[in-house]
This record gives sequence, C-alpha cells and structure tokens, in this order.
Amino acid sequence: MKVSLFITCLADVFYPGVGKDTVEILERLNCEVVFPDNQTCCGQPAYNSGYHKEAKDVAKHMIETFAASDYVVSPSGSCVSMIHEYPHLFKDEETLKAKADALVAKTFELTQFIVDVLKIEDVGASLPTKATYHTSCHMTRLLGVKDAPMKLLENVEGLEFASLPNKETCCGFGGTFSVKMVPISEQMVNEKIEHIEETEAEVLIGADCGCLMNIGGRIERQGKPIKVMHIAQVLNSKK
Repeated sequence: MKVSLFITCLADVFYPGVGKDTVEILERLNCEVVFPDNQTCCGQPAYNSGYHKEAKDVAKHMIETFAASDYVVSPSGSCVSMIHEYPHLFKDEETLKAKADALVAKTFELTQFIVDVLKIEDVGASLPTKATYHTSCHMTRLLGVKDAPMKLLENVEGLEFASLPNKETCCGFGGTFSVKMVPISEQMVNEKIEHIEETEAEVLIGADCGCLMNIGGRIERQGKPIKVMHIAQVLNSKK
C-alpha cells in the first residue's frame, strides 16, 4: 500500500521525531511511504482566523500536491480535520469541490488509518509505564476519531493505562485561542495538568502536536515530572 505522508507544520518544525516514528510504523506495517516535497501548511490558522480567501489558496495547493496519492496519512487529527473542511471552502466551485471530496476520502489521521484502513490493532509496541491519554478537541469532535487510539494503546505491551478525568475538556491551546486569550488558556491548561496528576501517570500521550506542545510546555514550566509523548512515539516504542 502506497502512503503519502502529510507531516504538518508543528511536526516538521518542532517534532520531527514524530514524523520519523510515523514513517517507521507505516513501513513496519508493509506500507510504502512517500513524501510530496511541495506540501505546505493545511491552511487552518488562516481559516480559523477568518481569512478564508487565503485559506482557499493554500487548500488549492494541497489538493494539487496530493492529487496523485493513493492514501494521505498524518500524525495530526487537527490538520486532517482541516482537510475535511476543504469541500466546504469550495462549495460553490464544482470542479474544486469534487477534487476536495476526493482528497478527504483518502486522507486519514495515523491511528485512524492503522485501525480502520489497515485493520490492525496491535503494532507490536512495548512501553512499560503508567500513562494517560489526552483526547484533543479537533480529532475527537470534528474528525470523529475516538476509538482507534484506544484500541492501539490497549495492545501496547507493559502499558498501564489510567483514564483522564474530564478528558473531554479542551487543554486551552485551540491554535490562535492560546495566543489571543492567554489568561483563559493558561487556566485551562493548568486544570488539565491537575487532572493528569490525579491519574498518577508518568506519561501523557496525545495525538496532536499542538495540544502536546501546550500541555508539555506548561508541565515543563511548572517543573512537573511528567513525560509527554505523541502516540506515534508510543506505537514505535520497543523493548
């Protein structure tokens, strides 16, 4: 199976190891991974800030970049959910909407692709630690991916899992929200960290780099002994 990697801005700039882990997982699952060099931002920052014309320009470029791909896989539910907005952006342009629909149909978040497309729930990972999982808003509420990460984590050897209290609440990142509403965002992430501490987990796992950057940054500033890991890093962990 040939898969095009959509790396996303945050993974590319801040978490390149997540991209590496994603590729290694997919190759281990017998996928041929290619990287279209022309890919850029998905347009979400512009779109969420109301700059829809600029977001459409980016969306057109991304549609063209991945036009020849069989499957597009990304380690970010948030960015994949933005691609699902492309048909709405081009709702009045029949040709572009059809191309946007085609991209949506073949684009998946990493865990979604592994579980729903490859039909695999055990990737052979091993991580002997106690962990909890943050359910990011865009991935669960907009993309609708809720079960796939849990199915994969259940099969990680040695992983003791603790459910996160109030897991449905936002961590306070929200992209531009954390920049524009700093005091509110700070209180939200503080509350999230309090719930993480309640689980007594050594590791916080998430599937969106934005959320992990926000929570992990606050954890570091507070000097908490909690490690933050992207789910790709967990699924690529071995004995």
